Order: sequence, then C-alpha cells, then structure tokens
Amino acid sequence: MRNPQSPSERRRSFLKQGAAGLAGAAFVPSFLKGEYRTVASQSGGNRKILVRPLGKTGLKLPIVSIGAASYEVSLYQRALDAGMVHIDTSQYYYNGRHEEMVGKAIAGRKRDSFVIASSVLLGNGAPGAFSTFKKEDAAKLPEQMEISLKRLGLSYVDIFYVAGVSDRNTAISESFVSGLQKIKKAGKARFVGLATHQNEPEVIRAAIESKVHEVVLTVYNFRQPNKEDVKKAIAEAAAAGVGIVVMKPMAGSYWDREKKQPINGKAALKWVLQDPNVTTSVPGITSVDQIEADMSIMADPALTPQELADLKLTSEPNPEGLFCAQCGSCQEQCPSAGDIPTLMRSYMYAYGYRDLGKARGALDQTSADDLACGNCAACRVNCTMGFNVKERAMDIVRLKAVPEDFLGF
Repeated sequence: MRNPQSPSERRRSFLKQGAAGLAGAAFVPSFLKGEYRTVASQSGGNRKILVRPLGKTGLKLPIVSIGAASYEVSLYQRALDAGMVHIDTSQYYYNGRHEEMVGKAIAGRKRDSFVIASSVLLGNGAPGAFSTFKKEDAAKLPEQMEISLKRLGLSYVDIFYVAGVSDRNTAISESFVSGLQKIKKAGKARFVGLATHQNEPEVIRAAIESKVHEVVLTVYNFRQPNKEDVKKAIAEAAAAGVGIVVMKPMAGSYWDREKKQPINGKAALKWVLQDPNVTTSVPGITSVDQIEADMSIMADPALTPQELADLKLTSEPNPEGLFCAQCGSCQEQCPSAGDIPTLMRSYMYAYGYRDLGKARGALDQTSADDLACGNCAACRVNCTMGFNVKERAMDIVRLKAVPEDFLGF
C-alpha cells in the first residue's frame, strides 16, 4: 500500500493541479473552511483564492466579492478578470445606474463566468425602516425583476433579494415568499432570498423558518453591538443550508468624520471571514489597490495580532466611529419619530465611504418629518453607538439641496 503523502507533498500536489487550471481542495485551517482555487494573475502566473459553498445552492464563491461603490466599468472588469466573479448590485443603487454599469462590465462574457445578485426595495422604502411586505408589493416583483434584467442585459440573475427586511413577519409572509417563488419558477432568478440591515438575528432565523429563502445578505461586522447573536444566527442558517453573504464589513471605513483615522480595512474584512459560516462579503471597490488588497485576503484571510489590535475590540471607552447599527432604539426616543437610522446610514455613506450618490439615495427615502431635528432645542436620543444624533442629522440633510446631476445620478 502506498504511504500517505507528507504535508509538503500534498501541497506540491495541489499546486500542480492548480497550475493545470483545476479547482482542488487545499489544506485550509478548519476555522476558515472552503477550498483554494487557482486563477490566472493579471501580472502573469497564477494565484490562489479561497472559495466557499453558498449554502445548498451548489455555487462556490470567492470569499471576497464585488460590492457597489464605483461607476468605473473598467474597474469591475479588472476585478472579474482577477477572479472576483460575484457582483452584488441593486435597483436602488444610484437610481438603477449601478445595474446599468454592471451590465456593461459583464457584456460579452460567458454567462457561466460570473455570478450576479440584485435586489429590489419594496414596502415602505428605506432599508432599516421596512415594516411590512404587502400583497400589492408581491404583485410588483415580476415587473421589478424585468427592470433589473433589462438594465443588466440578462435573461436571469443568479441571486435575487428583496431588500430592507427587518422583522420576522415580513420574512415569512405568504405574499413575500410566494412572490419570490414565482420569480424563481419563471426562471428569472436561480436562487432567491432577502437582505437585512436591521434586527438581523430575527430576520436570519425567519429566513430559515420560511424554507424558501436560499440566500441571506446581512450586515455583519466587528462594530455591531449584537454581533455575537448575529454570529449564532449565521451558524444556524449555515446548518440549515442557507447561504450567507455579508455587507457593511468595513463598519464605516473611518473612526472619524474628518477621515484622519481610517479603520484597518483588511483587518475588518478578515474579521468577518474568520467566521467559516460566511460564504463571501461584498465590500465596495473604488481602486485597483483595493482589488489587490482583496486578492491578498483571499489568499490568506488569517488575522495577524496587529490587525486584531487595530480593530480596538477591547478599547474603553468604545470608539464612536461612523457605523450605525440600525438598531432602531433611537426612533422610540425621538418625539418626531423620524427615520434616524436612515439618516445615520446616509451620514456613514457620505463621511465614511465618500459615496455621496449612495448617501443621497438613502436621504431620498426619508420624508419631511424625518428631517425635523431643527425643531428640538436638545436631542433626547441616547444612541447605542454614542452618536450626537441631532448634529449628524442636521449635517447630512444639507445633501438634500444638492442637484442630483452633481452627484452622478
């Protein structure tokens, strides 16, 4: 009988297979899960990336994917060429222009060479303030689906989400799940699910309960006050075969409004990917340097001691930062019952991600009553994240007065 291979022999064997263009299982630490796949490097030669299964869908995705933060078609094409094959877009990103840009980036490519996820925002509007998904909303899903497909230049998307789900009743409502089932039966989406910015553990568990949602797009990062419960819910979803995609991994990108103290983005993304139940994350890409940083993470997502320290997880007092947990406790305290979570998310987009288009898009989902902070002599809200809510709200609402064409709409 042949003697078992040594670790070095096994590694050489894997690399030999990879050089031949095969996807094979490398020896990945068990806490990271997945397998390494070899892709051609743009600078010549090959490079390895870690991929993980997306629940029971049969898809295997790189652990870092492409989120929305740029209009540069060439940047997205470069990322696709590098092996970042999964793109997350949505109807409500830049009033649909992001879907159009993605359509240009994938034009002419083989359909099985990329994975596209898109979403629609129905109900009462803003993510984080979504209350109920009504029957009339379900009836709009096929029509909304066609809008996305036309912009993307596709006959189907790989993953389709309804975004902004923030409660169990919505996630399991008959009109919601039946609407998604119709989309899938019509062949317009291979897999369906939901996206959540608020009450994530409750929504993830409801997605499991529904037995219809195959993929969940959720907020998850090192700054979340409820991150331990989110982690438990993610583990339950993975055990049930529901795929998990993570958004907002960078937690605002900066510790301060002035952008003098950047969050260690690689450390923040690696923190998310230490969870083996997370398939992939969708940070925005705005430069070639970010693509290279993401590729390096896909080759080695292990956190170094210094990176862990950079996240200030043990800091006292906890640094304020720009990330809004979307917990909703502020709304109960606000006398005008304004949509403070959306205002704070808009503030994060503007000052953390430098994305005025996304910030304005969030603001446009608020009403006049949501901008009533100027009527209060003092703010009564005690924010979970320590924000001066009135100060931030009054600052960000100035963006309402800026013409859309200045912001790239």
